[in-house]
Amino acid sequence: MAGTDSSRAGALADAVPAIVLVEPQLGENIGSCARAMLNCGLTDLRPERPRDGSPNPKAEAMASGATVVLERARVFETTADACADLSYVLATTARTRDMLKPALTPRAAAGELRARLAAGQGAGVLFGPERAGLVNEDVTLADAVLSVPLNPAFSSLNLAQAVLLVGYEWYQAGDDTPASVLMDDDAPPATVATREYFLGRLETLLEEAGFFFPEHLGPSMKRNLRTLFTRAGMSDQEVQTLHGALRSLSEGPRRRSRGN
Repeated sequence: MAGTDSSRAGALADAVPAIVLVEPQLGENIGSCARAMLNCGLTDLRPERPRDGSPNPKAEAMASGATVVLERARVFETTADACADLSYVLATTARTRDMLKPALTPRAAAGELRARLAAGQGAGVLFGPERAGLVNEDVTLADAVLSVPLNPAFSSLNLAQAVLLVGYEWYQAGDDTPASVLMDDDAPPATVATREYFLGRLETLLEEAGFFFPEHLGPSMKRNLRTLFTRAGMSDQEVQTLHGALRSLSEGPRRRSRGN
C-alpha cells in the first residue's frame, strides 16, 4: 500500500521501544524491518551479530526510503549488550517455554511499553533469528513474552511481518485517528440544512408525480426516503449533484442543438 507523504513527516519520537534483532541473517530482512519500523514511527533498531554485517547495501535497498532507521541503528555483539540500558524487555515467541513468565498479546504489550516509556524507563522487544527464533538464553533476559494469537496450525511469521505487527499495535495505542472518516477533505459532509432543502425538493416532485400512494402511506414513505439519504452520509458536492438530477427530471427531456 502506497501512502508516503514527505510533506507530512514530522519530528520522530524519542521515546520509542528498541527493536532488537537477534542474529538476523539477510541484509534484506534488516531492511524490511527498518521499513516496517518507520511505518510505525519506530527508529531504535539494534541488530545483534547480523550475519551479513551492518551497514549492508541490500538492507538499504530493501528499506525503501527508511534509511533514517538504518543510519541510527546500533550493532551489538550480545543480546545482553543490546538490552543493557533497558529496564523492561519483551521476547517474541510462538513456542511454549519451560519457564514461568507473563505472556502478552501485541495489543497488551503496546500498552505496557507505552506506560513504561512514559515513566522514563527504557523498553524494547526481542525478535529471534529467521530460522528458529529466540533461544532460551535470550528469553531469560526478558521480563515477559509477547505471543501473537494466530492460526495454531500455522502461526509462523517472517521477521519483518512480526516487527510490523508489533509496531502497528504500538502505533495504534497512541493514535487518535477516527474510526470512520470521509476520505476526501475537499468534499465536506452536507449540513442538515443542505440535506433538508434537497429532501424538500425531492418530496415536492414526488408528490406532483403521484408517488406517495396510497395517501395514508405517504408519511412512512417520506420517512424511509429521508432515512435512506441520511444514512448515505452525503457530502455537500453529492447533494449538489442530486439537485442537478432533480432539475433534469423536473424539466423533462431536452433537445440539444448539434449545429449544422
